[in-house]
Amino acid sequence: MDTKKIGSKIAKARKEINISQARLGQLIFVSPQAVGKWERGESIPDIITFNRLAQILGVDLNYFSDTFKSAVNEAATESLVTQPAELLPEQLENKVGWDMSRGNWVDADFSELKNLHEKFSSSSMQNCKFIASDLSKLLLKNNNIDSCNFSGSDLSSSRIRNSNLVNNLFNDCSLKEAELSDSHIKGCDFSGADFSGVTFKSSDFVKNIMINTVWNRASFNSTHFADLVFDGTIENCHFENCGFSRVTFQNATLINIFFKNNHRLKQVQFIDCKADNLTYAFLKNGKADLTGITLLAT
Repeated sequence: MDTKKIGSKIAKARKEINISQARLGQLIFVSPQAVGKWERGESIPDIITFNRLAQILGVDLNYFSDTFKSAVNEAATESLVTQPAELLPEQLENKVGWDMSRGNWVDADFSELKNLHEKFSSSSMQNCKFIASDLSKLLLKNNNIDSCNFSGSDLSSSRIRNSNLVNNLFNDCSLKEAELSDSHIKGCDFSGADFSGVTFKSSDFVKNIMINTVWNRASFNSTHFADLVFDGTIENCHFENCGFSRVTFQNATLINIFFKNNHRLKQVQFIDCKADNLTYAFLKNGKADLTGITLLAT
């Protein structure tokens, strides 16, 4: 294991792009002292940090030579995150078949991550960036995700289960055909997100921002809604066995919306809304306050 050789390569590439150890540390969220230890061969980055280093330094992972693989497997890491043992260098290079479960990820930048398509479960993520990432078909199970940024990412057909999502940004995300079950989702910003075909089951959806959010063919079952404002066109959606607390539909158009066995539906407020005859009938049957709703012209 030639950590000194790896360190000299990091130092050489850093100097070639004319940035300091302090600046490099800022870009990958570690201290200048950590960068200094790498360059002196006293420790090495973990695999994810190697990937980020390669991007910043403008080199390929092969730049670190064959010693990269043995060093990653054998050395104690000096990193900003706890790295799961399953993640192998071959997986990093190909970006296929990653299993990033059981990690403690803090201040990590995974922006533009591609082709994960696998697992990211039983992890804690805080202040991480997943901007413009391909997270489609991703499995998130038993996670705590706090103050992370997923803006512009593709989460279509993802499965989020038994997870706690708090204060995250999902601006302009695709959550088409996603499944969210047994999860607590609070204080997140879903402005511009597309929830077409999404399924919510046995979850809490509380105090989230939903400006210009697309709701089409969404299904909500045994979900608790609180402190929310729905706007825009809401079409072909299904609410069954749901509870509502301080929920408002404002400047919304409701088309073909099914309501059945919902709790506190009569406490939902409608302001300047329009609805088709079918939706109006379901709301009336559920004893909703129809004040603020006008029928769409047939």
